[in-house]
Amino acid sequence: MKKQILIAALIVSSITLFSQEKITNKKGGKYEFTILKDIEATDVKSQDRTGTCWSWSSLSFMESEVIRMGGPKVDLSPMYIVRNAYIGKGVNYLRMYGNFNFGPGGAFHDIPWVIKRHGIVPIDAYEGLEYGEKTHNHSEMNGMLEAMLKVLKNKPQKDKLTPNWKKAYTEVVDAYLGDLPDNTEDFKFKYDGKKYTPNSFAKFLGLNMDDYVSLTSYTHHPFYSSFMLEVPDNWAMQQCYNLPLDEFMNVMEDAINNGYSFAWGADVSEKGFSFRDGLAIVPADESTIKSRGRDNKHFSDAGAEKIANCFDEPVEEKVITQEMRQNGYDSQTTTDDHGMHITGLVKDQKGTKYFIVKNSWGATRNDCDGYFYASFPYVKYKTMNIMIHKDALSEDLRKKLGL
Repeated sequence: MKKQILIAALIVSSITLFSQEKITNKKGGKYEFTILKDIEATDVKSQDRTGTCWSWSSLSFMESEVIRMGGPKVDLSPMYIVRNAYIGKGVNYLRMYGNFNFGPGGAFHDIPWVIKRHGIVPIDAYEGLEYGEKTHNHSEMNGMLEAMLKVLKNKPQKDKLTPNWKKAYTEVVDAYLGDLPDNTEDFKFKYDGKKYTPNSFAKFLGLNMDDYVSLTSYTHHPFYSSFMLEVPDNWAMQQCYNLPLDEFMNVMEDAINNGYSFAWGADVSEKGFSFRDGLAIVPADESTIKSRGRDNKHFSDAGAEKIANCFDEPVEEKVITQEMRQNGYDSQTTTDDHGMHITGLVKDQKGTKYFIVKNSWGATRNDCDGYFYASFPYVKYKTMNIMIHKDALSEDLRKKLGL
C-alpha cells in the first residue's frame, strides 16, 4: 500500500507487519481499522479541475493489474485515454444528431474501448498539458468542443457534414492535450530504454482488454444477463452484467481477498460521504450530519466538510436491500458521480467491514493520503458498477454469465 495512512500504533516499513497495525480515518478519530487485505497500487494522483475521474481510476486499476500479473510498476497516461475518447465522443454525438450526451464524463469501459483501438502509453510519453499550466484544467477546452459540436448539430438540414469537421475538432483537442499522429503506429516513444508504439506497449504490459468485464446489480433487467447501463456518460453504449445484490457484494469481497482489485463507480453526493474524514458510510440516523461548503455530485464539491459524530466513531448503519438500491437508481437519488479504485479491505473494532478506496483528488486533502474507507452498506447501496478481471469471478459465475 503506497500510502502513509495514519497509524494508531508504531510505524513499520514491512508490509507484513504493517497489515497487523491499527489505523484510523483521521487524526483524533476513534475508528480503529485492522487491515484484512491490501493490494499494491501506484501513487495517488489528482485529476485536478477535470471531469475525468473515469480515466484516472480505471488506469489506476490497470496499473495494479500490471503489478498483479508480474509486470513493472508504471504510471499510465490518463490524458492519452481522454484524448482518444474525446474523438470517439464527438463522432458518436453527431451520429446521434446531437441527441446524446457529450461532456468530460465517461465510463470504465472507455478504457478498453480506447486501448483496443489505440493502445496505451506511460504518462511521461503523453502528459496532456499543452496549455501552459502545471495542473489539468479542461474548462476552456470543454467549452470550445461543446461550441463546435453545437454548430454542427444545428446546421441547416440541407447541408451535409464535410470531412473537415473531424479534423478541426481533433486539432482543438490536440491543441490542449498534445498532438498525436492519425496512425497510432506512427507514435513511438521510449520506456526503460526500449522503443514502443502504444499498441506494442499495451502488449508488453500484458493488458488484454477482453479479460475485463463490467458488473452491476439492478432489478429492471434480468439477473445474469447483460444490458447497457442507462447513465448519460455511457456514450460508447457498452454492456454490464447484472447480478443479484448479495452475489455482487460477494464478488467484490472475494476478489479483494484473492488479490484482485477493481474499478468502482459510485454516488459520492450522499450525506455519509466525507472524503475529508476518510469515510463513506450510511448512518441509520443521518439527521445530525451538517455540511459546510459546497456539496453536490460534481467531483470538486463532493469533498465538502461534514460535521457529525458518525465520522468520529463507528455508528449503526442502515440495512441495505435490493429494493432500496433499485429505488435509489429509479428516483435518481443514486447517480453516476465518480470513478475510484478499490484496493483492499479492513474491519473496524465492531467487526464492520470496509473497502479501502484509492481516490483521484490528490494525496493532501485528508489524513489518509488520498484514500478513504467505504463501508459495506455504502458500497451495497451506492455502487453504480465495477470493472474487474473476469478471472476474479468464480468458475460457476463465469458459466452463468457465458464468459
